[in-house]
Amino acid sequence: MDKADILILGGGLVGSALATALDAHGIASIVVDMADPETILAAAHDGRASAIASAPHRMLQAIGVGDRLGDAGCPIRSIRVSDGLAPGKLDFDVSEDEDALGTMYENRILRRALHESAKAAPRVDLRMKTHAVSVIRDAHGVTAELSDGSTVRASLLIGAEGRNSPTRDTALLRVARWQYDHAAIVTSFHHEESHENIAFEIFYPEGPFAILPLNDDEHGHRSAIVWTVRRDQAPGMLKLSERGVLAEAMKKTGGFLGELSRLGPRSTYPLGFHHAATITAERLALVGDAAHGIHPIAGQGVNVGFRDVAALVEVLVEGKRLGLDPGDAQLLKRYERWRSLDTMMVSLATDGLTRLFGIPGRTASRVRRFGLSAVDRMPPLKAAFMGEARGESGDVPKLLQGMTV
Repeated sequence: MDKADILILGGGLVGSALATALDAHGIASIVVDMADPETILAAAHDGRASAIASAPHRMLQAIGVGDRLGDAGCPIRSIRVSDGLAPGKLDFDVSEDEDALGTMYENRILRRALHESAKAAPRVDLRMKTHAVSVIRDAHGVTAELSDGSTVRASLLIGAEGRNSPTRDTALLRVARWQYDHAAIVTSFHHEESHENIAFEIFYPEGPFAILPLNDDEHGHRSAIVWTVRRDQAPGMLKLSERGVLAEAMKKTGGFLGELSRLGPRSTYPLGFHHAATITAERLALVGDAAHGIHPIAGQGVNVGFRDVAALVEVLVEGKRLGLDPGDAQLLKRYERWRSLDTMMVSLATDGLTRLFGIPGRTASRVRRFGLSAVDRMPPLKAAFMGEARGESGDVPKLLQGMTV
């Protein structure tokens, strides 16, 4: 029988980050994931890109993942929000001596860096192509039988399998959820003019059109796009010719990036919302999409998961110093309190923005543009929004400040 302090079910971006962060603080974990590394690390597996906010980026640096990422990311120096292409916008800018608002990474690069960090960590037992057949949680600990025939024990179980988490569902943790009548088309393109490290969030009645800066390659300037369409339009968008997609994208940009070319592979996924009423139970804690899933409207999905990691690691490390068992109920209550308000506020904000910008009509558009322009002229309010976007609002865990616990 194998033993560790923590058993993590799910070795994706958040699960791997948690295992690596725990290792950096002397806490051992077993990570179980049914995926085949050769598949998930292949270049064609995931064409998406993620904006890693500045605070979670500091955490990745602090736990050693930053060295594996190197200069693969594209800094976001400004975020421009607009209602269509009409006048009236909101700009979030940083000065030259400030950290970037975030850094864009292609998911395949981020996934490889986190997977390799977890694999190399001495206190991480990474078991891929494996899943839990049964899990028992009781007052004495956690015992799991795995599909490879082994039995493992730990003091605390972490559910990190994503939005369809079987661990969450088996624990009967109630979840509020709904589906939007939208799907996201994810791809990339090259463009004639430089993006100048600006991320654009352009809101249209049918959904937001996000342009996210990527590093130049041998073909020139390029960006990732997250294009929200009505769900019934998504299949047609995937079948449309490259020329047709680029022509539609040109209309969305109004030509401010010049000619568009070299469309990347397209993928689509439905958009929904879910939020677990509680994220802990006896010897159990949820992180990432297992706990909460939000609209990508503000690019906060994986960042909220990394904020879970930072808070949970701090709670567990401080508990260890006090001689407490990792599965101690008081520690889990502290994690629950720490994360509940933040995740609920982010979830409600993204859902509210989705609904606000989805209201059709010229009057609604004029009101939104007036609101954007008004906020643009109010530095204290802009600073509050920027703090939230960076992941620096509320009680910020030490890892998000770039310090170990």
